[in-house]
Amino acid sequence: MSTIGEGYVRIFDTTLRDGEQSPGATMTSTQKLEVARALARLGVDVIEAGFPAASPDDLAAVRAIARDVGGRAVDGRPSDEPPIVCGLARASRADIDRAWEAVSPAARPRIHTFIATSELHVKHKLRMTQAEVLTRVEHMVGYARSLCADVEFSPEDAGRTDPEFLHEVLERAVRAGATTLNIPDTVGYTTPDEFGAIIRGIRENVRGIEGVVVSVHCHDDLGLATANALAGLRAGARQAEVTINGIGERAGNAALEELVMVLATRSDAIGLRTGIDTTQLAGVSRLVSEATAMVVQPNKAIVGANAFAHQSGIHQDGMLKHEQTYEIMRPESVGVTATRIVLGKHSGRAALATRLAELGYSFDDTALDRVFVRFKAQAERRKVMIDADLHALVREPRPSHDARREEDLAG
Repeated sequence: MSTIGEGYVRIFDTTLRDGEQSPGATMTSTQKLEVARALARLGVDVIEAGFPAASPDDLAAVRAIARDVGGRAVDGRPSDEPPIVCGLARASRADIDRAWEAVSPAARPRIHTFIATSELHVKHKLRMTQAEVLTRVEHMVGYARSLCADVEFSPEDAGRTDPEFLHEVLERAVRAGATTLNIPDTVGYTTPDEFGAIIRGIRENVRGIEGVVVSVHCHDDLGLATANALAGLRAGARQAEVTINGIGERAGNAALEELVMVLATRSDAIGLRTGIDTTQLAGVSRLVSEATAMVVQPNKAIVGANAFAHQSGIHQDGMLKHEQTYEIMRPESVGVTATRIVLGKHSGRAALATRLAELGYSFDDTALDRVFVRFKAQAERRKVMIDADLHALVREPRPSHDARREEDLAG
């Protein structure tokens, strides 16, 4: 595509496939189409719309997305091109046929086929030999390529696959016509230095690698998905497979919003970019949360309710003086209306004075001191002081002369 060039990272969103595999996260076909449209407006390069062989409904949903979102440019998309629409398939003719049936209406279809390659999976899950796996890769990638010009291949559990065998598998896939090689850390086992080394090893040892896009797909079982994906990109991968809110199998995937904002915020150190319109991140996060009924944890990076909220008095005072003291991103850059100064027992006098002024109240220092004493007393008994509490606090009857003397002495 026209935006591909030095330093450009394709964002491959698998919210509708891997994300929907989260227990309880199943979406209706209508919801999937709504999410797909939002992803296209967000600017993702590839939408993995589902696993067509999984069920007739999944096939129909992928086909609808291929026709609707993949067949035209979506209003608001940074590029005039529609996103690539991708369907997942095991390395079998039946799965590949279903995937092609589903994605073929798209202007830019892709078949994504996979087979496990780690010794553990090959021996105990597939019950195949390595030679049989190599033959299957060659035949099935070749078959997919006979149907579709854009074929992605993934060696499942690549993170635990013997490097020499992994390189041989990938060479077979390239020779058979794969245009993208995706390297999954399927069970979230590797550390960033290990995963980066896997990507470097592939780029240095797989013949024909210069003609394909190397991709990364990292799971979050040890909380390292975003870090591992970043390590893979820094080692030369140029596609990242991610999900909105990090949803997915078990502990989930690398979160789209996290990886994109790392690249945007630290472009000085990393030098990579995406085509994502970051101002839409919060909105798409809410849409996916509602469609899947999966609540976003308040302290979730980028899109959590507390991501741009401050309650500590020290932090609030710094934010009131200069926003960059405690925020490395502006909330507007990800579609959040504004920073929130949350008033509670840890809040300071400056934050209280600022909010009271916003509500239309003005006090001299002595009066503010008295209000602050009452504020602290009430804040000890509740988690957050909302505006209604502040109005009531200000309107409390003024203490008697004797009570004021006792309050002054206590202060």
